[in-house]
Amino acid sequence: MNLLNRISDHFSKVQALPIGTYHMQAAEDEKPYRLHLRLQKDGRGLLILNASTVMQLNPTAAECAFHFIKGTAPEEAAKQISARYRVDMKTALADFSNFADQIQTLISTPDLDPVSFLNFERAQPHSTDSTLRLDCAITYKLPANAQANYAPVKRVDRELSTEEWQIIMDKAWQAGIPHIIFTGGEATLREDLPQLIAHAEKNGQVCGLLTDGLKLADKDYLELLLQTGLDHVMVILQPDEPRSWKAIETIVPQDLFLTVHFTLNNGNVNEAKTILHKLANLAVENISLSTSSNDLLDEMLELQSVANSLRLTIRWDLPVPYSASNPVMIETADDDVPAGAGKTWMYVEPDGDVLPAQGEADKVLGNFLKDDWEKIFK
Repeated sequence: MNLLNRISDHFSKVQALPIGTYHMQAAEDEKPYRLHLRLQKDGRGLLILNASTVMQLNPTAAECAFHFIKGTAPEEAAKQISARYRVDMKTALADFSNFADQIQTLISTPDLDPVSFLNFERAQPHSTDSTLRLDCAITYKLPANAQANYAPVKRVDRELSTEEWQIIMDKAWQAGIPHIIFTGGEATLREDLPQLIAHAEKNGQVCGLLTDGLKLADKDYLELLLQTGLDHVMVILQPDEPRSWKAIETIVPQDLFLTVHFTLNNGNVNEAKTILHKLANLAVENISLSTSSNDLLDEMLELQSVANSLRLTIRWDLPVPYSASNPVMIETADDDVPAGAGKTWMYVEPDGDVLPAQGEADKVLGNFLKDDWEKIFK
């Protein structure tokens, strides 16, 4: 090979990894697991572990995941990574080995966060131009004596059938949306909820549930949802309802990522700190906070400090019940990071209409049952 060819080879553009979805399952002698990798046009990727955790990957990590799933020998993977990113072989091999070790650690870790960012040149939250999650309001029905403002019960004329929701989940998966959360209304009032969870699991989608939690106090019902593939749950705490506390006690020991949502209002503001202490004593690790009134924002910010002192992780990126103040807007009011609503996640009403976010009823983007995703997203 002459000098000109060697120089040309050195500076030639390395061919991009092929976009698409790649799948891997554990060998017979390994702990059961499965990985889905979605490679995007910009080189970034989404790695989905056991249909329970979505990891956003920057291009370097996405390439490591690609070679991990393809079973590329470490030396060959390092060679290709070295060529693509102009790093030395020693660094590329160390990066690939580090990535593989992190994946093996995650595989053996119970109760994983539904959305994670690998500590490997991590992608920034909500930095993707793709929709990662659909919040599916499968019903606007509410339990007896529930507050009407927890759902716009008169918003839609009909609810989609089981088969229609399954079509929507399939279209979402084909569009590259890996995360489904069932909400409402009260989602557990749908008798087909286990079927819908099982369908998401079959697709390989991460599946969550937003609920008042009362039915989850029934161990048999909770076990049914776990067996069908439920990955995480947010329980809307009702502090004066014993069954609400019973549900939390029932869920905590399970292999299920739990977040408890607490809405601060004028009726519970004086007991709010005590409530957080009680949650911490029950071994709850994740909470979500919102308020029913903008007049209580100062008290809510103080409550955040209490949560931090109790080592409760505050979750801002999961859906919450209808309330006057969206916690995401409070958290990001002074930040440059977008909240993600209408971009990273979208909201589907019981009749299939797609909104940028919960409560944005005047901004219908289309109907997921009838319209192509490309039309809705644009």
